Amino acid sequence: MDWNRYRFLSLWSLPAPPAAVYAVLERPEDYPRWWPQVRAVTRLDGSTGVLTIRSVLPYAMTFTARETRHDPDAGVLEITMSGDIEGWARWTVTADGPGTLARYEQVVHVNKPLLRWLAVPGRPVFRANHRLMMRSGRRGLMRHLEAV
Repeated sequence: MDWNRYRFLSLWSLPAPPAAVYAVLERPEDYPRWWPQVRAVTRLDGSTGVLTIRSVLPYAMTFTARETRHDPDAGVLEITMSGDIEGWARWTVTADGPGTLARYEQVVHVNKPLLRWLAVPGRPVFRANHRLMMRSGRRGLMRHLEAV
């Protein structure tokens, strides 16, 4: 088993139409406004940016995200990542009754030295940290959608 490889899946049920959810998710430079753990996003060009994230644990992760798929008709946003984490992430936004289901999938390999060194004993804590970040992101997005 590669202790530095992680696969995450989060499902967000949201009380807004898919087009409204997609419109927010396709603007990562605005994530810090509604997602507290996304500390900074710097656009490098139309499809690339540098993000810094930090959840409950006292470490930040910085990575370059490059858009690989932007398909509003299918409700898909996908990126590749390199830096402290390397891999890919994908949002898939679909109708779910009167609202939306936002499905977040991520497969990454951790490159940050401290996290690699703590891979075995820290793995359950790192996974819990990710869950807390995603839970907070959903709450922030719901508040943001209500305000617009």
